[in-house]
Amino acid sequence: MTDRAERESPLAYPVETRGLNFFDSDRNLRRLLRRRAPGLLKRHAKRLSDFGAWAGGPLDEQAVYSDRYAPPRLEAFGPRDERLGRVILNPDYQACHQEAYRRGAIGLAFAERPTPHVLSFVMGSLLSHSDIAIHCPVTMTGAVAYVLSRLAPAKLRRDYLPGLVRMDGGTQTGGTWATELHGGSDVGATTTRAGADGAAWRLNGLKWFTSNAGAGLALATARPRGAPPGGKGLGCYLVPDVLPDGTPNALWVRRLKDKLGTRALATGEVELDGAWALEVAGPPHGLKVMMEALEYSRIHNAVAACGAHRRAFLEAACWASHRRAFGSSIARYPMVRDTLLDLAMAQEAGAALAFEAAFSFDAALKDEGQRPWLRTVTALAKYRTAEAAIEAARRALELVGGNGYTEDWPTARLYRDTMVLSVWEGPANIQALELLRVVLGKGMGGALFLTRLQDIEDALPAALAEEAGVLRAARGDCAQALNHLRGRERDGPRHARRLMDLMADALSAALLLDEAAADLKAGDRRKLLIARRYLATHFGGRAPISAKRDPAQSAFERVIGYASIEA
Repeated sequence: MTDRAERESPLAYPVETRGLNFFDSDRNLRRLLRRRAPGLLKRHAKRLSDFGAWAGGPLDEQAVYSDRYAPPRLEAFGPRDERLGRVILNPDYQACHQEAYRRGAIGLAFAERPTPHVLSFVMGSLLSHSDIAIHCPVTMTGAVAYVLSRLAPAKLRRDYLPGLVRMDGGTQTGGTWATELHGGSDVGATTTRAGADGAAWRLNGLKWFTSNAGAGLALATARPRGAPPGGKGLGCYLVPDVLPDGTPNALWVRRLKDKLGTRALATGEVELDGAWALEVAGPPHGLKVMMEALEYSRIHNAVAACGAHRRAFLEAACWASHRRAFGSSIARYPMVRDTLLDLAMAQEAGAALAFEAAFSFDAALKDEGQRPWLRTVTALAKYRTAEAAIEAARRALELVGGNGYTEDWPTARLYRDTMVLSVWEGPANIQALELLRVVLGKGMGGALFLTRLQDIEDALPAALAEEAGVLRAARGDCAQALNHLRGRERDGPRHARRLMDLMADALSAALLLDEAAADLKAGDRRKLLIARRYLATHFGGRAPISAKRDPAQSAFERVIGYASIEA
């Protein structure tokens, strides 16, 4: 069932997005949760509404201030020339960072009666409507907490997990330190050394790109003396910024990065100079543990992209609804309408893909057999949503025009910040290689993918027979590609990006049609218009110019306003 307001009237867009409740106004997300997690939505609707109001108000105000006027700075040395490496953050940023934890963005998933992680992923998406520079450290704090809760020795878990999941305004935040100057995404090339020191370890090395620099607890990869080269020789270690006796650990931030976007986020180079650390997992399991943390972060990356994408759509929709040019509201012009419809279509496709990964994460925690599907959909979602968010930010900036290009408008910062989504936790090529491993290897990810498509196709009603045919053809193309690469593995690296696009298109289409079928049962064909537009865009080839009416254009106000359209 849909809300009465959603059935009756399209969503009205205000003059500006500041002050908008990003959860209450996201009818698509609420419908998705109502269908897939009705109990969760019922229990936490008020919490999510309050979170959405905070994200659209105080968090957004802070984001502008921190980005433009008060980015982090480094206090490298003290008055007596002692080495400090201390990161200084403005109070508004610190307060909003802690407020996210106080509202449960991480802690609820690790409570005595834990909520599903999908609630954290929803909150992450709301954070990224306003500030990816806050969502990023929240993500890493969650990743460290996740690893400690499931993979760390019991004593280490007891000693350090509570500080990461507290919800009283004093959360100890986390970081994941894997990237080094010479290696980049090749974590197996780590040169940071680990030497035993009684029950602890001492780490020496340089972590080249560490976000949330100055974090209280970090996971770091390092190679113990005598361990073999490559990933199998790595251990994973927990590095606190303060030792158990209260003295600072032997590490320091030697430089902050001057970045294109997420300027409010402290990203730096951390030098480990005999830093005290505790082993989470030694070789050959250390890299696998770090990859568990990165997998969690990749899902947050996907939902962050959905949040940023929706903010881009909202900026475009609010502007178009109130801007007049050439004697009319620009929202009446067909090309503007096409832009808004395309933004909405791609955002809803991305949300379907990202939250498929989010729900799969919780499913895999209960059933290890779901892990190949989790890895498959995470790689697809991380890749596709990041690319779509960047394109959405660009198109929103273009639609707003000259104002949108200035830093006085949210679109400029949004465009800069979305750029991090394609490189954070592995760029497209890394996701493509991960996809190859899971769909062509022993994990049977390819078979699970084809089965998921067929299950959706088989469940579509007779009214969607034509759409089912398009999906069937897409599934056939995916099957043919997978069979070819199984027989010619050497072709895999050359075609991995093409395979990823093919599979992302097919799964996005299937998920949209699955949603459309559910809405049709309730008498609403709005999602079907979105799904058909997606099919035409991604599977219809170059459509000729014709007099044929566009159904989505004809129902523009209700489609863009997320109002039900009678079937």
